[in-house]
Amino acid sequence: MKTMQGPGLFLAQFAGDAAPFNSLDGIAAWAAGLGFKAVQIPSWDARLFDLALAAESQSYCDDLRGRLAAHGLQISELSSHLQGQLLAVHPTYDRPFDRFAAPAVAGNPAARQAWAAEQLRLAAKASARLGLKAHATFSGALAWPFLYPWPPRPAGLIDKAFAELARRWTPVLDAFDEAGVDVCYELHPGEDLFDGVSFERFLDAVGQHTRACILYDPSHFLLQQLDYLAFIDIYHPRIRAFHVKDAEFRPNGRQGVYGGYADWIDRAGRFRSLGDGQIDFGAIFSKLTRYGYPGWAVLEWECCLKHQEDGAREGAAFIERQIIRVAEKSFDDFANAASDRGEVRNMLGLQA
Repeated sequence: MKTMQGPGLFLAQFAGDAAPFNSLDGIAAWAAGLGFKAVQIPSWDARLFDLALAAESQSYCDDLRGRLAAHGLQISELSSHLQGQLLAVHPTYDRPFDRFAAPAVAGNPAARQAWAAEQLRLAAKASARLGLKAHATFSGALAWPFLYPWPPRPAGLIDKAFAELARRWTPVLDAFDEAGVDVCYELHPGEDLFDGVSFERFLDAVGQHTRACILYDPSHFLLQQLDYLAFIDIYHPRIRAFHVKDAEFRPNGRQGVYGGYADWIDRAGRFRSLGDGQIDFGAIFSKLTRYGYPGWAVLEWECCLKHQEDGAREGAAFIERQIIRVAEKSFDDFANAASDRGEVRNMLGLQA
């Protein structure tokens, strides 16, 4: 067992055009003032980070780490959620996802895919230069529009989708392997990797690649009505990143799991600020600690009710309270008696 690292903060939902959220130093000072000890950096946000420069320049990376250290912060992971999404886009989503890409490749799916793959390779190099061991991302999706099997899916459609997903991701996973960094897929609705079954299917398709890992976010599992505690028991060897995000699921006579046409405020399943939802974080932190989770506990704030700055301030303290300082000795050590093999046999009534 080991004591988990945290609290960390995912900066994507907080970066903005106004100070202190429009520069790395400004947002770092703000986060440190709330009690955070690390930040997860969105690699696409040029206000905070230059991905291409980080991939090529050790001095840039050393300077960036030093600037954060001056605030008492580390980097937990880089995130490439937007670029990972663009590695596999079903044509249904071409137009809305174009805004995630560089303007030069918008409207050109093949060029956009190639750009995303290059971005991910840059993220592998940058993560290595920053001394990171895990990277947060999305898988993208080719099969998601066919999630519900009506009308009946043609035989082989899902197999083909995962084979193609694996074909696109395998060279990226190899690049991360060369960099010594785990790729942690956030299992998320809208992605082809959204639960344990889909993750296992992907693992089979990429030959059980050792760098294909999981970013564990229980909020997405609660809204699917998946057992998020049993998930840890099953997949803990692959869990290498952790978003601490709360949620609630309150079905009624009008809607349930598929209540996605309603606005967030009106849905049966809603993301909430930490402590305002239904997730049993005490049990989650206990299980992850029991299994020796090696990474950071990182707050991801998404809430349709509470202001983000209040969610961040409360969330830092919430995570701090959940982190378990692991025991260094057994609670009943005081009662232990010295023994040897002969004494053990005597106590069992066996001949010495």
